[in-house]
Amino acid sequence: MSFPPRYRTPRARSRVEVAGAESRAKAVRAAVELFSTAGYRGTSIALVAEKAELSQSGLLHHFPSKAALLAAVLEHRENEDGRFLSGSDERPPLGWAAFDALTGLVARNSNRPELVGLFVRLSAEATEPGHPAHTWLRDHYTSTRSWLTDAIRDGQHRGEIHPDAPVTALVHLTVAVLDGLQQQWLLDPDDFDMVGEFTTFVSGLHTQWDTTPTTSVGA
Repeated sequence: MSFPPRYRTPRARSRVEVAGAESRAKAVRAAVELFSTAGYRGTSIALVAEKAELSQSGLLHHFPSKAALLAAVLEHRENEDGRFLSGSDERPPLGWAAFDALTGLVARNSNRPELVGLFVRLSAEATEPGHPAHTWLRDHYTSTRSWLTDAIRDGQHRGEIHPDAPVTALVHLTVAVLDGLQQQWLLDPDDFDMVGEFTTFVSGLHTQWDTTPTTSVGA
């Protein structure tokens, strides 16, 4: 028989294992920065190794190819964002709470230009079927649309989102707004309020599709 992961007894790691984990983390951080500025094709293993202060052989010991390093970078990004969106109870927010969580993620990303740049540049490259991140990009959008679809339908089921809300259109529009705002923000981060723009978008969704009655001023 087995048991839930939370009950696993922690195992002490050797110094070799600790050093290996630190080297992997340094390589991933270096790759995030380089991929975000030069893209996947414009980044070499040699450049990542130099930035991470590792030998090329040492880097290739942990990541046998650039594609393997890219996979680790994308997994790192997905895990970070997933933990943030789910919160401490690891349950995905649904209904309007999903849009609140997205607003929080946009605010968080406004302080992480390297990860925003990573996504914007890789997603543009990875639309080509032969790109190593092509499958990841498809899965990313499939998963995002699936979550937002469940979120809106759950809100409709619980009566907080209007039953006539066009689920598919709202999902596609939300994804498009998120991606478009990130790209514009990268071009001019000092003069473009990504958080404010997305907050305005969500406010518009509430105005049109929120079933919660509002009290007029002076009533």
